[in-house]
Parts: sequence; C-alpha cells; structure tokens
Amino acid sequence: MLEGALDADVPAAWVTTDEVYGGSPALRQWLEGRGLWHVLAVKCTELLAVQAPDGPAGTRISAEQLAAAVPAEQWIACSAGHGAKGRRLYDWTRAKLAVPAAAGMARWLLVRRRRSDGELAFSACYGPAGTSLVGLVRVAGTRWAVEEGFEQAKGEVGLDHYEVRKWPGWYRHMERHEALWDRVEVRDLRRCLVAAGRLKLGAA
Repeated sequence: MLEGALDADVPAAWVTTDEVYGGSPALRQWLEGRGLWHVLAVKCTELLAVQAPDGPAGTRISAEQLAAAVPAEQWIACSAGHGAKGRRLYDWTRAKLAVPAAAGMARWLLVRRRRSDGELAFSACYGPAGTSLVGLVRVAGTRWAVEEGFEQAKGEVGLDHYEVRKWPGWYRHMERHEALWDRVEVRDLRRCLVAAGRLKLGAA
C-alpha cells in the first residue's frame, strides 16, 4: 500500500506505525531506501544496531537496555498532542543508533515514559540529523490521531463490520465506509459551528 501511494506521487515525509509494523527490520530498511523519515513503535526486546566505540561493528542492543543507559538529565517533559483528557504529557528521551549510509541522516531510539507509573514505550526513528527530540515527539503523537479516527469510524459507521476474505470485497467495504465517515465529519463540523454561533440551523 505504501509503495503504491509513493509510486502515485502521494506526498509524504514521515511514516509512523504501531509495533506490528515497527518491529519489521525489512520495513525500516525499505523506508530508508525510499527516503521516508519515520517513527515506528517497537517492542522493548527489539534489537537495534548501535555505534559501540568499544565493541565490534554491528553491535545490537535491546531497546530496553538502551533506555536504561540514558542519564536522568537527558529526559524532558513534553506533550505529544491533545487527547480526550487534555495534553498527553510524558517524559521523553532518545538514544543514537548506528549511523545510516545516507549523508545528513541519523537513527535514534525514541523512548516515552508514562509519568504515573514509569511505563516505557519505544520507537525506532530515522530522519535528518538535525531533527530535535521535540520534533520526533510531535511525529510520534500523530499516530494517536489516526488510531482515534479508526476507533470513531468503527463506532459511528461500522468500519470493522465485515466478513470478507479477498481484496476486492475488503476494498469496496472500506471505500463505502470512508464515504460515510466523511459525512459524519461534516455533520460534526456543522454542529460545532452552530454551537459557536457561526452557522444557523438549516443553513447549507
């Protein structure tokens, strides 16, 4: 799907996914090859190549071990966007990974720490070497908006209510429900405008 979108010249700079896709080294390598910057969620056990000054080339360390080695002063509090309960405020840090072949690019492990209980989440990142930690956090936060959209579409228009096993049937189902979801979004926008006094009831 990504390949088809890129071949059709759909503009994209960053890609972000959950652990299901982020845990694929082949996908990460393919994205780098296509010049796509990314923030891909990975498991704590994911082995990532690092630049080890006192170790052999190609040393691989788990995401959890890399996070444990980050000094306390390198963590920052940062919001990853707004949710239903306000700002999504977490502690964040990152660790450098092995330098990619492409000039001016870099790889990092991005680590998110929940402030209530210290639970960690990890993402393998690739982008311009000058990308800031806050910049990576903002990209990571965009995935929540997509996931929330899917959840809302499931509840509002039954996006996940299908029993098809072949591509044509699945595609027709998704296309029809995306059109329905567009109508729901227009409806909600109208309600917001009415509430704000910017649109009268019955207006086109």
